[in-house]
Amino acid sequence: MKPKQMPLIPTKTRREIHGICAAYLPWKPVAKIDFDSYAMMLESIWRSGLIPAVNMDTGFANLLTDSQRREVLQFAKSIARGRPMVAGVFVDDLPGDCLPHYQRQLELTASFGAMPILFQCRDLVQRSDHEIVFVYEQVGKMGIDYLGFELGKMFANFGAIYSIECFTDLVMIPRLLGLKHSSLSRELEWQRLEIRDARRPEFRVYTGNDLAIDMVQWGSDYLLGLAAFYPEAFAMRDRFWQDGDRRFYEINDALQLLGGFSFRAPVPAYKHNAAMALALRGVIACDAMHPDAPSRPPSDRDFIAMIIERIEGLMRDAV
Repeated sequence: MKPKQMPLIPTKTRREIHGICAAYLPWKPVAKIDFDSYAMMLESIWRSGLIPAVNMDTGFANLLTDSQRREVLQFAKSIARGRPMVAGVFVDDLPGDCLPHYQRQLELTASFGAMPILFQCRDLVQRSDHEIVFVYEQVGKMGIDYLGFELGKMFANFGAIYSIECFTDLVMIPRLLGLKHSSLSRELEWQRLEIRDARRPEFRVYTGNDLAIDMVQWGSDYLLGLAAFYPEAFAMRDRFWQDGDRRFYEINDALQLLGGFSFRAPVPAYKHNAAMALALRGVIACDAMHPDAPSRPPSDRDFIAMIIERIEGLMRDAV
């Protein structure tokens, strides 16, 4: 049987990539947030040229209390000094109709100087396509620019991947500037890029596919937890793509090796690998975790150290 033939999808070369890094939230061994290490994490992202995103999955948003999420926002604002940042709007732990909760939390998040990105919740994803679009439209009427989120259930059970018809309608909401797509499927993301290009070219599709970070070649931007492992390396890779420098491929391959290893099942445990990488690099004090988060075996540290050494060698050669 002959393999099915299909046209190759053209890449978009020499394009400036918009990179958002889902900042890792460090912990102390006594199960308290390590804000000193968090400051170092955020500063490394801003210094690299990427934009940090707080209260994301990499920041344990679904495991934090509302007061903890607000504390993280307040801390990030205090050190941002007007620099851009994104922040997750999480309402799954609030009862009743999600719309008023989204509206209040969106306004609160924006008041801290952050671009809000709406996490999905159980109430939202159980609705029809028409009702889902209605929620986003009503949020958009508040006059605040914001981002959306499609989160596959391999990351969290309150997430969902929207139908292509639903996505098409979401693209046309003026205040919705972009959407993070985390299905881990190239095909689904390519479909969204085709619709974006045809309907609203300025709309950003942020890949959340940590197993295919090269989706930026086809016009995706990114909001990745993997970027938190080494934001400086991602920023260098992005500059190579914009400059038409073929070294893009080597550093992308090394980063993808880190992603393929860290985002294996169970996927949520990738956050422990992020902690290991950051601790090995001296960005955070230790690789302690949130007490309710899944962990990886200690042996992972050796493999991560090997990959980091490879990445750092490529970066040294590029200087």
